[in-house]
Amino acid sequence: MERIEVAAGTALVGVMAGAGWPAARAEVVAFWRQVRPGEADDVAADLTEVRAEVLAARQAGDPALERALAEGWQRRLRDLVQGDPDLAAGLRHLVDQHLVPALPADERAGITSRLPDGDPGPG
Repeated sequence: MERIEVAAGTALVGVMAGAGWPAARAEVVAFWRQVRPGEADDVAADLTEVRAEVLAARQAGDPALERALAEGWQRRLRDLVQGDPDLAAGLRHLVDQHLVPALPADERAGITSRLPDGDPGPG
């Protein structure tokens, strides 16, 4: 799996627990709609369901569940952009512009260290 997919899935799940989630969710669904329009509504529903699981995991102090949820999104994002450098660049833009900025500062470093090319992404 490429580092961008790992960073994107991890950031996506991290953002689900924060106040920036509604805007980030809209951007993720819009990206999906551009790539696979027929799947966008299902992805939107899945994001809502997974968010509830992420919130429960955080409340229960269950980082293993949160990691498992992130791994699921990492795979989905890999399947979405696999083999297409333009889509991977679009995913990188989504991460840099919409997901990482919506994370709490203490979670950003873990994501930016996973980004390809040693680029730290937004500060």
